[in-house]
Amino acid sequence: MLYDILLKIEYDYPDTAEAGRHMVRIMPADLPGEQRAIAATMTVTPKPQEWIDRVDFFGNRFSELLFDQPHDVVSFEAKARVERVAPGSRFDMSPPLAGLAQEIEAYRGVDAWSPHHFTGASTLVPIDGGTTDYASAHVRDGASTMEIVSAINLAINRDMTFDPEATTVDTPMLEAFQRRHGVCQDFSHIMIACLRGIGIPAGYVSGYLRTIPPPGRPRLEGADAMHAWVRAWCGGEMGWVEFDPTNATMAGEDHVVIARARDYFDIAPVKGVMRSAGAHTSTQSVDVVPVG
Repeated sequence: MLYDILLKIEYDYPDTAEAGRHMVRIMPADLPGEQRAIAATMTVTPKPQEWIDRVDFFGNRFSELLFDQPHDVVSFEAKARVERVAPGSRFDMSPPLAGLAQEIEAYRGVDAWSPHHFTGASTLVPIDGGTTDYASAHVRDGASTMEIVSAINLAINRDMTFDPEATTVDTPMLEAFQRRHGVCQDFSHIMIACLRGIGIPAGYVSGYLRTIPPPGRPRLEGADAMHAWVRAWCGGEMGWVEFDPTNATMAGEDHVVIARARDYFDIAPVKGVMRSAGAHTSTQSVDVVPVG
């Protein structure tokens, strides 16, 4: 499937920012066999005084930008044409949890996607008794790892309410879990905590999601949003498999990947520091348009 993607993010500073340095991850990834960025450009206003393109530990591309002139607004615009390949059907060859633990122990590599990096707590995903007990309640005797991940994916979608007003980007995962309300970031962090709590390595994926309007209604400009979902390591035979708890589905050709890591902290779209005072406001719009 081909998509044209347009993202606009703007930050307004009520008190002029004298300087800032930001790491920006908003460009679709090139993933052999999964996804191809045919053309992609990023425009930044005002023009940064320094722009360095880098690659992080997990292989994600990002741009480090320096602003050393006073500014009241910063805007980022990403345009891309992306080819997303539909994942093939997967025959469940994953082990039960006891077998998965043995496979994790036997994995000797410390490469970026070694399961060892994704078993413990990370910056925004603590290992908590509440989420672990919740996950354990959905483990059926004799179930494979893939079946367990699927069951937890469906359970979170059933028990959580999608509510854009309930949380902010800074709301702790456990608070969203206790309220049972949140957005895709919360759904994903909760599922990651659940899986890690019962011994299943799990990571975070940021990206874009094509949204489909109701039958007979036009597609709304800017209705699409940056999205998040989960990847789980289902053993040596199956490797990493991606699930979307917000939509109770596996990630497919409607999911365009930007970056993959341990949690949102690792791959926030815009992260950095600035020299200013007071709060700031931000706006965001995303269009993901099928081509042809």
